[in-house]
Amino acid sequence: MMTSSETHPTTFDVVSDLEVVMTRVFDAPRELVYQVCTEAQHMAEWWGPAKLSLPVCEMDVRPGGTYRFVQRDDDGTEYPFRGEFREVVAPSRLVMTQIFEPYADHEMLVTLTFEDLGNGRTRLTDHMRFDTVESRDATLAAGMESGARESYDRMAALLARLSS
Repeated sequence: MMTSSETHPTTFDVVSDLEVVMTRVFDAPRELVYQVCTEAQHMAEWWGPAKLSLPVCEMDVRPGGTYRFVQRDDDGTEYPFRGEFREVVAPSRLVMTQIFEPYADHEMLVTLTFEDLGNGRTRLTDHMRFDTVESRDATLAAGMESGARESYDRMAALLARLSS
């Protein structure tokens, strides 16, 4: 039996000096995919690599609302992220900033679009715009691609559980 990542692989493309775009098709209706991306109790289950916990997952999903996530590894090292929601159009679009707090002067703009493909399938497009080439390159070197692919695999598993 094929896994979700085999039937619907995550594509990952560096589309310009400052932009990275990821896409993934999920076997779940758009409203549910949007829900697991906008509710803290769901985000805590899938956001980030499985080897990291997410003990802080706070979200106020509205224009001007903020979020804060803190990932933690086994030795207690924390990786804090925060941002502000700029645009919230349920269930089709989210625009937000993202800052990795140790590098607070490097803000990324993230646009998520949720496309209803029919038959209970949704295409999620994650468009990231970095502030500098150096910031993009450092994020890529830190393992963003593999971490994002693992996160989307975890989201697919969560969606399968919630859909059954």
